[in-house]
Amino acid sequence: MKIFVCVKQVPDTETKIKIASDGKSIDTSGVKWILCPYDEFAVEEAIRFKEKNSSATITVLSAGPDRVVDSLRTALAMGCDDAIHIQSTENADSFITARALAKAIEKEGPAYLVFTGKQAIDDDAAQVHQALAESLDLAAATVVLNAEYGDGVVRLSREIEGGALEKYELKTPCVIAAQKGMNEPRYASLPNIMKAKKKEVKKMNLSDLGIQETDQKISYSKMTLPPERGECKMISGDVTTAATELVRILKDEAKVI
Repeated sequence: MKIFVCVKQVPDTETKIKIASDGKSIDTSGVKWILCPYDEFAVEEAIRFKEKNSSATITVLSAGPDRVVDSLRTALAMGCDDAIHIQSTENADSFITARALAKAIEKEGPAYLVFTGKQAIDDDAAQVHQALAESLDLAAATVVLNAEYGDGVVRLSREIEGGALEKYELKTPCVIAAQKGMNEPRYASLPNIMKAKKKEVKKMNLSDLGIQETDQKISYSKMTLPPERGECKMISGDVTTAATELVRILKDEAKVI
């Protein structure tokens, strides 16, 4: 019973992003890279499934440059069995990433379950898991908060607007995209971290999977940082005076009314 977990390495949320000199990418020097937090829930869910199903094995996959191996080793230290690194470009889009992951899973499968996070915290596209499911011709559920695994079926709850939950039953194999709160990801122990460093990470190139870099659908022409926020302006006086001054500022200075 083969379980696959697709993960992405992303910049730490505290990293100060800089635009590269080409104006089309970010400057990766000095960036602290981490395993995407939503993917941690996916890894944990896969491990919990394996703990209840002794015949299950977990393969963690990631597409990207050489640096993504560090995040693969994080997943191995948490409890995954083996890892696959798909060598791709820094700015690979959701389409080419999903195709590459799907081809690798087909090559190493068949899959019983495929786990991902609901989205990556860098581009917030939330597209890869859905495109992955389409490429694999599998049913998929995203923003999943709870899953119960039966004989060939998964009964799950997913979050929708307003705090409500939708309930689904999917036949396996299927793709499940985890939401925060699905579980509590474990910390890797020091012995497991040391063991993970010694584990072999299988390498694949896009060409090995029948994919060309020219298959990419999105290219970046110009990147800019958001404009800096203006200074806060304090208004003094009683309520009537302050309200009058606020209206004047909004009309004459901010020009929003």
